Amino acid sequence: MQPFDFQLRTRFVFGPDRLDQLGSLAAQLGAGRVLVVTDPGIVAAGHVERAVASLQRQGLAVSVFDQVVENPTTQTVDQCLVHAWSFAPDLLVGLGGGSSMDCAKGVNFLYTQGGRMQDYWGVGKARRPMLPLIAVPTTAGTGSEAQSFALISDAQTHVKMACGDPKAACRVALLDPKLTITQPRQVTALTGIDAISHAVETAVTTRRNAVSETFSRRAWQLLAPHFAAVLADPENLPARSAMQLGACFAGLAIENSMLGAAHALANPLTQHFGIVHGQAVGVMLPWVVRYNAQLEEVAACYDQLLQLLPAELLRVAEGPSPGEHLACLVTRLLEQAELATRLQALQVPQEALPRLAQDAAKQWTGQFNPRAVDASVLEELYQQAW
Repeated sequence: MQPFDFQLRTRFVFGPDRLDQLGSLAAQLGAGRVLVVTDPGIVAAGHVERAVASLQRQGLAVSVFDQVVENPTTQTVDQCLVHAWSFAPDLLVGLGGGSSMDCAKGVNFLYTQGGRMQDYWGVGKARRPMLPLIAVPTTAGTGSEAQSFALISDAQTHVKMACGDPKAACRVALLDPKLTITQPRQVTALTGIDAISHAVETAVTTRRNAVSETFSRRAWQLLAPHFAAVLADPENLPARSAMQLGACFAGLAIENSMLGAAHALANPLTQHFGIVHGQAVGVMLPWVVRYNAQLEEVAACYDQLLQLLPAELLRVAEGPSPGEHLACLVTRLLEQAELATRLQALQVPQEALPRLAQDAAKQWTGQFNPRAVDASVLEELYQQAW
């Protein structure tokens, strides 16, 4: 068994209509002035109005920054920081998808520590206490509510920076599955595939341990069987609940075992071609599974994942080995979500693959892949996916 050091820093509150408890949860943390960090789509869905009303019922002063963009950049964080300076909050709420939660974490770093976002690229660089943060995810994807990392892209280089510190962990993760019903189908598809990739990758990383494996397997058991259900029936609340819990558990797995080569390969696709993260990691995951499955112990882990699924889902795709079966199943899930399964379909030119591989080799997550990767291996994986 791998050694581990596990500490759960976040309180998890789950259930339909739990958003109405946001104000009382903030008051319990001693808040007086609350900055809600969100995006225009969440405002349009009506979630921000409900959140603000809940906070104000507790007598709290509230301000809203609603200009978060997908894959938030250092520029987005700086804009939110100016808003924070003018309002002087004592508690932050990240309301929305992973982008809103990451932006809230990023602002927390700069508001409490000073400096630039680039100063916190890496782990454990915060020297002072940080504001309490409540995360309210409206998607079932990133699992950011369960992680102490903010993923922020450099506005100049477009490189995605993972800025992590135990102090950045959310105090509360408020999981209300009803909030995910308002997602457009495409967002449900992209975030769902992202969560599924987290469950698959964390199950086999070099840092996996008894704790992370527990979260990885339970996340997979919740996500894979319910993905098609939320695509077919967006108002299926039990399926939405399973997806949201699965995404959260996968986030806890990431916090304790990291990710692998599929994410290393995905980030340059987003950086250079603007491919949405869920699509980028989804198109690469089957090929990474096949590559990793050549290790016997990894193939055994994949077999354990397959054994957790109902028989009818296993029959959706077939394969002569656990690795091939799992890779085919992931591909089938992509097809059900009407997402691309080839880089060529995403307009990625084949001549760009060597450059993408060089950038992928610099990604942090690649070092945790169970089978070693370098630029040449990563280029071959891109070629296979092309």
